[in-house]
Amino acid sequence: MFQVTFLGTSGSIPTVERGMPALAVKYESELLLWDCGEGTQRQLMRYKAGYGSISAIFITHPHLDHYLGVFGLLETLRLSSVSPKKLPLFFPGAMDGFERYAFVAPQKIRKGELYRTADFTVDAFAVKHSKDSYGFIFQEKEKVKFHEEKAHSLGLSGRLFREIQQKGSVKTAKGVVKLSDVSWVKPGRKLVYGGDCLPDSNIIEAARNADLLIHEATFDASRKDEAGERMHSTSADAAMVAKKAGVKKLVLTHISPRYADVKELLEQAKAVFPDSEIAYDGVKVDI
Repeated sequence: MFQVTFLGTSGSIPTVERGMPALAVKYESELLLWDCGEGTQRQLMRYKAGYGSISAIFITHPHLDHYLGVFGLLETLRLSSVSPKKLPLFFPGAMDGFERYAFVAPQKIRKGELYRTADFTVDAFAVKHSKDSYGFIFQEKEKVKFHEEKAHSLGLSGRLFREIQQKGSVKTAKGVVKLSDVSWVKPGRKLVYGGDCLPDSNIIEAARNADLLIHEATFDASRKDEAGERMHSTSADAAMVAKKAGVKKLVLTHISPRYADVKELLEQAKAVFPDSEIAYDGVKVDI
């Protein structure tokens, strides 16, 4: 499973329909929390995202709407004793207050790799918003896949499949077989989240060929000047980033509370990048 649950999709102020920014990224047994606005722990419960099984927490930037929910979540974890191992918490420079939680392993965000497993990495990249603002790249590792019928016809079976991946070639009753003769490489899937940001070359490059780009769309195109002043993006800006980066799918979030109806935002995005959607709280997107 590789799935994103949108826990909160509003910008700056919650509404009845939209909570504060937060994403739950589920990859097999790993659950990553990207941003943690006020009320996130309840959203994790409400949408059955598994608050007690979080593997790591990542905060994009030190604005309250993106991290105020961290402390309530950590307090709940402390009181319920559901997190017996160290919980990595990656945060931008201006945050503190984690010292009372012995199970938390706080680490300041830097550009580059933050988190690694056998199957994927999470990297941070700088975005144009406020001081210490970052976006995240989830990159699945490529996988070797076998042309099984061909492999079996050349004498591969059992342990030889593992051995050929380790050595690059093996000898069978039918001769030497190279890994390249019987396999192909499946590219790893890529997810990119920009947090709060203006469109710029950093996020375009970070999102290059991503399977899914999650980009803020605080304003509609008529408010482009205001978006620039506040270091935010319009829905058209986000769509242009998606188009230039060559992503497969764009999902817009961080919607200003002024837009009870998001039809105009979506139309503006689709005019630039047709495979655009606007997220709402609770929606799940498979990658």
